Amino acid sequence: MTDQKKTRREKLEQFLAQNPNDAFSRYGLAMECIREEDRVAADKHFRTLIENHADYVPSYLMYAQMLVQQERIPEAKSVLTTGIDAAIRQMNQHARSELEALLSEISSAF
Repeated sequence: MTDQKKTRREKLEQFLAQNPNDAFSRYGLAMECIREEDRVAADKHFRTLIENHADYVPSYLMYAQMLVQQERIPEAKSVLTTGIDAAIRQMNQHARSELEALLSEISSAF
């Protein structure tokens, strides 16, 4: 299959196969899986991303949002708490405030 005929997901999978430790590619693939509604694959990619790149802060918010949509609230809270710690380490106040806002929202709703 030529590169022009490959889907975005196939291109990301190929790039990740060539560069398995690339956090941005894994994040992009997780997001593409969400877009395609393949939550099982997205979950796998987010877990791998967090395990191998704990300071890749954007992954926590997007993963937690997906978990909330699936009503996996305890898991979402855990991901958000870990993400807040990562944002503090990165001195990323904007990400920290977004993570804290979602945590507060789901804590009061559930």
